[in-house]
Amino acid sequence: MNVLQVFIEAFRSMNANRLRTALTMLGIIIGITSVVMMLAVGESAKKFISKELEILGSNLLIISPGANRTQGVRARTGTAPSLSFEDAAALNELPSLNGAAAALQGFFQITSGSDNSNNSVLGVTPEMFKVRNWKIETGSYFSDSDIRAAAKTVIIGKKVADQFFYKADPLGQFLRIDNVPFQVTGVLQGEGRSFDGGDIGDLVLVPITAARANLIRSPFPRNVHYVIAQGKSDKAMKDAETDIKEMLRDRHRIKAEQEDDFRLENLASIAEAGAKISTGLAALLGAIGAISLVVGGIGIMNIMLVSVTERTREIGIRMAIGAKPRDVLLQFLTEAVVICLVGGMIGVLLASAGAAAITSTGKIEVEIGMQAIIIACAFSSFVGIFFGFYPARRASRLLPVDCLRYE
Repeated sequence: MNVLQVFIEAFRSMNANRLRTALTMLGIIIGITSVVMMLAVGESAKKFISKELEILGSNLLIISPGANRTQGVRARTGTAPSLSFEDAAALNELPSLNGAAAALQGFFQITSGSDNSNNSVLGVTPEMFKVRNWKIETGSYFSDSDIRAAAKTVIIGKKVADQFFYKADPLGQFLRIDNVPFQVTGVLQGEGRSFDGGDIGDLVLVPITAARANLIRSPFPRNVHYVIAQGKSDKAMKDAETDIKEMLRDRHRIKAEQEDDFRLENLASIAEAGAKISTGLAALLGAIGAISLVVGGIGIMNIMLVSVTERTREIGIRMAIGAKPRDVLLQFLTEAVVICLVGGMIGVLLASAGAAAITSTGKIEVEIGMQAIIIACAFSSFVGIFFGFYPARRASRLLPVDCLRYE
């Protein structure tokens, strides 16, 4: 028998016992669907985290005032006035950083005409746009003269622009922040999540000096709520952290035995940890799917053993007219592999449908890649060969005389 004949006979055998074949495939279908879905979800989670990190700004370090712990209790951000404008300016000189930008943050009522809302307002410096990878769609960035003059200008996100100036040009218009008029000079490009859980489209940015003079008053006029720094590369982040700590400890005159009076967080490390968690979760769920495949494979072995028993006379006739043991072995092994491959294909189709359903929710985009399909087909073939070999070998070792007189 040639290869084509072997496959034709395998499909004929499957067609002759459709219900049994379908039930045999069920475990393989569930297992392959689980494995492919989990591989796709794991890869999609990695891409999602990478995309979110790009939106946040690559290689970001967040420096907040306050010691890590005070008498065993973590200090709340902003409780210790330990970061200043001068600290941010000094950090800009570090060779391991692309830049550093100070920020003030507050929550205020914003009004324009009859519209009003409560928004977070950020006081920033021009360096913040570079560090956070923020782009201006229309208008202009803050200038150094805006910072020096504490100019009452504001740059807003697209959602804020649509809310207050729907179908109108926001440039030159005025927003009242805490009843103080600020003129709109720019609109940010794009939307997406920020590291603090907000949306870029909801941002309201003012010069940091204007925020200090008109909105966020403090007994420490030179202090800021946090500083964001951007490392030059992923590989240099450890060096950047070390340089920042050394400079701030020196500037704040912190002795060797004393703790830092600031906290340093690496967003890349957080994203890396998230990627590891998503990979581990996908591997765990994939292992559960693999267990389903093993159960399905055991089912195939049982059904093939039953098939060998039912087709004993057929095996005897084949051998009597010239079939060799290896031909019988190949015949039954092919049937097991075909069952697994067909079940694997159905599993891939079901996984694709599941991925499309998840993507349609708009929460995360899940795609079934060619790698996942190849792995599914290879795994299906392996299961078929592994669990089909024993029944096929048992069939090939039957004696023609015993087979022909089998009732």
